[in-house]
Amino acid sequence: MSDGPEPGRAPAAGTAPARQPVLSLELATLLEEVQAHSGAVYLLRPDEPVLEMAVMAGMPRAFAAPWERVGLSAPIPVADAARERRLVWVGGEAEMARRYPRISVVLPYPFALAAAPVATERTVYGAVFVTWPGTRAELSDREREHLTAACARLALRLERAARQDRPLGNEPDVLAAPASFVAETLGSVEAARMVSRLPYGLISLDLRGRIGFLNAAAAELLGRPAAELLGTVPWASVPWLNDPMYEDRYRAALVSQQVTSFVALRPPGEWLSFRMYPSTTGLSVRVTRARAVAEMTGAAPQTGPGPYRLVTISQLLSLAGALTEAVGVRDVVQLVWNEVVPAVGSQALAVLRAQGGRLHVLGHRGYPDPHVVERFDGLPLSERTPGTHVLSNGVPAFFDSKEQLERLYPSRHHTPDGFAAWAYLPLIASGRPVGTCVLAYAEPHVFPADERAVLASLGGLIAQALERALLYDAKHRLAHGLQQALLPHSLTPPPGIEAAARYLPATHGMEIGGDFYDLVPSRPLAAAVIGDVQGHNVTAAGLMGQIRTGVRAYTTVGQAPHEVMSSTNRLLIDLGSELFASCLYLRLDPARGRAVMARAGHPPPLLRRPDGRVRVLDLAGGPLLGIDASARYPTTEVALVPGSVLVLYTDGLVESPGIDIEDALVDLGGLLAEIGDQPLESLADEVVRHSAGARGRVDDVAVLLLRARDDG
Repeated sequence: MSDGPEPGRAPAAGTAPARQPVLSLELATLLEEVQAHSGAVYLLRPDEPVLEMAVMAGMPRAFAAPWERVGLSAPIPVADAARERRLVWVGGEAEMARRYPRISVVLPYPFALAAAPVATERTVYGAVFVTWPGTRAELSDREREHLTAACARLALRLERAARQDRPLGNEPDVLAAPASFVAETLGSVEAARMVSRLPYGLISLDLRGRIGFLNAAAAELLGRPAAELLGTVPWASVPWLNDPMYEDRYRAALVSQQVTSFVALRPPGEWLSFRMYPSTTGLSVRVTRARAVAEMTGAAPQTGPGPYRLVTISQLLSLAGALTEAVGVRDVVQLVWNEVVPAVGSQALAVLRAQGGRLHVLGHRGYPDPHVVERFDGLPLSERTPGTHVLSNGVPAFFDSKEQLERLYPSRHHTPDGFAAWAYLPLIASGRPVGTCVLAYAEPHVFPADERAVLASLGGLIAQALERALLYDAKHRLAHGLQQALLPHSLTPPPGIEAAARYLPATHGMEIGGDFYDLVPSRPLAAAVIGDVQGHNVTAAGLMGQIRTGVRAYTTVGQAPHEVMSSTNRLLIDLGSELFASCLYLRLDPARGRAVMARAGHPPPLLRRPDGRVRVLDLAGGPLLGIDASARYPTTEVALVPGSVLVLYTDGLVESPGIDIEDALVDLGGLLAEIGDQPLESLADEVVRHSAGARGRVDDVAVLLLRARDDG
């Protein structure tokens, strides 16, 4: 039964009636089919690799607040399922802690989870997850079939909606309705009378933790009139229950579907026992006096400000885990935008850095006019602005209103950004400032002491991630600059041959690879080479440069293809490197319409004939270079008639986790058969864009295309 739209998601007055809640109905049906107690549907944004939660069922959305928006590369089950197009199964609490610690930190309860992609044969639309209480060894065949069928059904609906330009989403979550009347909760007036006579307290909570019913004894024990408690969350409406531990017990009961309990001190000195009995529609809570605990403790009433809400702590823990995985500065900015900004209620973000005596904008999100932020880029640190001031003194600055900001910084009157309140957080790491994080609010916003403390803590986490990201980006630019310098800046094919090449560095990790390609326009015959040095570091890139130089030298002096490979193999061994290399070498003879090839452990090339037929060339070959000094490399002659296209590539193009290399080659062959007549530069772009390995690159990708043409 729908619980209604989330706050801020209700349709405006006078709008057309809401469309049929397709996602909600499909999700509710799936939960019933597999007997799961909660789940959610995520949709992939069309403009960026981000999954957004479209609808949730069985539990409050606040439980999954840290993962309402997740990057497609995030290490969580729904992202893995969508990215790798496979079903992900996590059997319980221990497995979750081992494989997905970010989730386990926030939800450390016994539950099993399955995530599956929502995808057609060609398009991924999103992913679904469902959960079961407790620990389960495996997913049954029936449950797997129901889950797979439901995702396929949903993908077809999304595909149909996309064709009709009628996007789905923005639907109400599926929750049990709160019990507004005693009769609805307990079934009859007489049952309500019976409960009211019980000597202990009895409370009914819905899935969001709101009180739908409580008897007179419960109201007396909580110390508040029943009318003031109905419809409220006890840890918000009862001050002495405002402790993260108590809300954690409620979460544990709902997620695990196991009876949980806790004791709490009601001022001035009375201990109460709360025992929670969960179901898929809510919780029944039994409240009694905990006399045994009172006798053992005799604790004095606690004073001072209450602790922060658990959802804030959960988001803080999730952010800490997420930021440890951020690689570059752009990743840090995007993570702060995805996770911090929604949590603190701001509407815009800017991350600044001081370098060379000037202020530099590292990234920003949410500003309607980006030029408002970018005009501060290059501003001297001597200028009096809140950004430069916070950077220099390391003290956070909070401005509740536009008037307050302009009173201290009159120049801001001339550079309005359209916002009404700001938090400027210094990013201090290793004892020195690395930048400033600016959070902007659309309306005036008061920053109480506890919120300032939370924001300052967030600033510390962001600072550490930013320091690592700045170092990574510097090393990344240096390393890839070296690698690019070792690759040919242009290709000069011989008459009768057209050439195009692409190189893409890996998107994961901070290292580089040793992929290389070259075209040697020697006379009378030209040569082409592609290869991959083992390893992902500067050593591999340097060795790649030496191999490429060696191949050029041996080609220029007129060695035959098998001799070039043997000489390069001995060179690699003589260099004393412990790295190996794969290589494919071609001697091109376009005048005679042929190519002679030698292969050293390299993936076989593909040949597209003028009639559109594509085949993988079965070439003779020898071992990887650098293993055996006496290795021989036999050659194979291949016909290369005008209109033929040779596709040479490194394994990063076709290898990807969860995808069989044979399937990847079949897909690549199908693409070549379909669009192989395109201009070679366009074809190179399409080959890279559609490849299995290039979509989520964990390895470098090099591609060299050669087309024979009739220049006569």
